[in-house]
Amino acid sequence: MATATDSEDVFVTQRDFEELRADVSASPLWNRDLAPTTIRERTWTTWNIAALWIGMSVVITTYTLAGAFIEAGMNWWQAMITILLGNTIVLIPMILNAHAGTKYGVSFPVLCRAAFGVRGANVPAILRAIVACGWFGIQTWIGGTALDALFGAMWGGWNNLFGGAHVLGVALHTWIGFFLFWFIQVFIILKGVEGIKHLETWSAPLLLGGGAALLAWASWRAGGLGRVLSESSALQKQHNYFWTIFPGALTASVGYWATLSLNIPDFTRYARSQKSQMMGQALGLPLTMTAFAFIGVAVTSATLLIYGEAIPNPVDLMQRFDSVLVILFATAVIFAAQLTTNMAANVVSPSNDFSNLNPKLISYVTGGLITALIGVLMMPWKLMASMGAYIFTWLVGYSGLMGAIAGILICDYWVLRRQQLDLHDLFQMEGRYTYTNGFNLRALVTLVVAIAPVVPGFLHAATTPGGRIAQPGFFDTLYTYAWFVPFALGFVLYYLLMQGNFRKEER
Repeated sequence: MATATDSEDVFVTQRDFEELRADVSASPLWNRDLAPTTIRERTWTTWNIAALWIGMSVVITTYTLAGAFIEAGMNWWQAMITILLGNTIVLIPMILNAHAGTKYGVSFPVLCRAAFGVRGANVPAILRAIVACGWFGIQTWIGGTALDALFGAMWGGWNNLFGGAHVLGVALHTWIGFFLFWFIQVFIILKGVEGIKHLETWSAPLLLGGGAALLAWASWRAGGLGRVLSESSALQKQHNYFWTIFPGALTASVGYWATLSLNIPDFTRYARSQKSQMMGQALGLPLTMTAFAFIGVAVTSATLLIYGEAIPNPVDLMQRFDSVLVILFATAVIFAAQLTTNMAANVVSPSNDFSNLNPKLISYVTGGLITALIGVLMMPWKLMASMGAYIFTWLVGYSGLMGAIAGILICDYWVLRRQQLDLHDLFQMEGRYTYTNGFNLRALVTLVVAIAPVVPGFLHAATTPGGRIAQPGFFDTLYTYAWFVPFALGFVLYYLLMQGNFRKEER
């Protein structure tokens, strides 16, 4: 069996991968989409990885993120530092988990087999997939409302379509925009993962240019960037002390990409080298997130001066323009932003995760279609109903799950296995990753115990309007660190429980 070289962190030749595929292709754990990428398939450069992060970061939920922190009581530069720090922190597990994808060519659910067992891997994979489905629905809803706004600007009768009828409290014309955007994404899902690389690469300059143009316009109309930033204090709706908001805001910033910090191997398995994936992520993630969040704050503050009211949603701002050409350009940028984020962040991973349930029955495309369907059933219009609930219930809430899984995976791969995996046995029902009938009970126990301390706080936040607790108790305070606490517990507990197992392997 071929092994990885110390210098290149990839298997030796194309032939090694072809022989491996031939050897394990009959396994019920194998299909073409989950198979390790070969040398020829690793075509993603540093720019491709950076463009991936630009495409995923430039999105309306990033645009509104800092504004939510300011609403809670931060000033603009405190919000920027919090977002930059959060994304720098999450970059660390991102790069660590990405390593196995580039070294072995494996996707996230296949990597999970080493720690959780060949069957147990479905537990973290499906937990990750459900969160992705929720995000798919949110981004699709926002993209659909952008199309709805465009049609309304181009045809005066659009907003009175069907006599202004509503379904589930939402106008029928908005539903049409939503499902149109949904069907466009389903069409792209059918094209496979390689099309996503080209989509991200070509969209990145448009997204950066669109954001810069919006900032320049807002600064010009409002009388300068300095005046705009001084006006940002008017966005504050609450006057909490910074240190009371900071923990939850930092956790939300980490939680924003906690999902991708797990399934990043789904992309880095296509990277040319470890240098490409590390440099691409370091250049593409923290700076883009912070810069686009800054644009969101600056433009929202500028709307106070220009229109006399804050307009935090760029879709609503787009409707204030009289020029159809301007609206068309704005729609193109918003459309590209939502599309690039959804296709990469919220389709690739759950497609692989659902495929891992039954590789012989569920392909990448079938998994993507399942994602698109569940994304609608999770009612994204409810998830986005309140920014407080969105930040303190949705983002912080699922970060606890993601943190626990990240702690287990990083401990397993970096500390216990020292970056050494048996690629052949990752696709075998009977092998070193079989554990107990395919489940590593130690990993599953660790996952439950690591998440448990933040569950009471999540339940309290989920049943409190806006997600903010006025007088937080011990578990509410613990919940504000919902990624950090499960990550640390997962890492330490898994290490302690697995020591005996690794000593047996060494003997």
